[in-house]
Amino acid sequence: MLRVSSPIRDTPARAASQTLVDRVRDRLRGEGIDPASAPDIASRVAASEVRRYNDFALARGHAPVDDEAAAVREVLASVSGYGPLQALLDDPGVEEVWINAPDRVFVARGGRSERVALVLTEAQVRDLVERMLHATGRRVDLSQPFVDASLPDGSRLHVAIPDITRHWAVNIRKFLRAHRTLDDLVVHGSLEGETASMLRQAVAAGRTIIVSGATHAGKTTMLRALVAASPASHRIITVEETFELAVDVPDIVALQGRQAGLEGAGEVTLRRLVKEALRMRPDRLVVGEVRDAEALDLVLALNTGVPGAATVHANSGSDALRKLAALPLLAGRNIDAGFVQRALASSVDLVVHCELGVDGRRRVAEIVSPVGTVDDDEVTVRTVYRGRR
Repeated sequence: MLRVSSPIRDTPARAASQTLVDRVRDRLRGEGIDPASAPDIASRVAASEVRRYNDFALARGHAPVDDEAAAVREVLASVSGYGPLQALLDDPGVEEVWINAPDRVFVARGGRSERVALVLTEAQVRDLVERMLHATGRRVDLSQPFVDASLPDGSRLHVAIPDITRHWAVNIRKFLRAHRTLDDLVVHGSLEGETASMLRQAVAAGRTIIVSGATHAGKTTMLRALVAASPASHRIITVEETFELAVDVPDIVALQGRQAGLEGAGEVTLRRLVKEALRMRPDRLVVGEVRDAEALDLVLALNTGVPGAATVHANSGSDALRKLAALPLLAGRNIDAGFVQRALASSVDLVVHCELGVDGRRRVAEIVSPVGTVDDDEVTVRTVYRGRR
């Protein structure tokens, strides 16, 4: 179990820490210093305030802060980072952080979850969420009890609040830079070299590729690596609920949806974004995750000859095609299921199915390819690759 060290443990020490945080924050604000853009100056201010606090405490016979360096780090995390969570967010081994209750904080490492020895307060959790949402332009309140947002480093934030939940429930899926390309996935053991070459050639040839799998199976990581393999001359348009892909290619436009404002207007849906993306001359249309009626717009786009890529939750490659054939029916009663199936059979080239193993490792389990026909109301496929278990 991970233990998060802190110079603040008992109640008096907590009060001392909050005093230091307030002093440093007031001084930075008064001197017009942004701790994010001037971290060295902020560090000197924090160190100065910690020393000043200890000098005052010793003169009055109060308990000083024992570990000044740790206190400075904690104060800086509170004023410029995400407070008690910053150490977890900075840890390269942590893939995800979630809070079920103030005294129940968990992380995922290597695909496995563990509880950490970190106890927060309700006020701290609310303050952390407010700080995370500050730069995103999104909100969470009684009228909008759920929110999805992207943090400045690309990590994905999801929050649910009471009375939908008993406590504020927070999930932070970190933006990991380690596995950015197909070659990275080969090194990591998620993909075999020959299979990576085949996928790279498929992307270069403008093939449409769907990535499927369960939650945490590595779908977004695989999609990101596929898009990164696009030729430099390709113009990529990505569509997501919240920015998460963050692919570094020369010609790319990233679009994200928008929730309704306080007055209930201003919402921008994925369906609208897919339609707008087609007006932006894409060489490849990428939908971060297909889960609703936007599947119809994606299928229509693919049927016009625009290469695509997307992720979908499914238990196998064939199941992913069945789901993609069913989701467009959510768009209205006049949708012809037969047309959708035939369109998928002719426009989807590969389905890459990812799995999270019991050992916590993510790997490509299979790759299937539609053969262009529909039998018994299902898209017929052939297996291109079967991973070793």
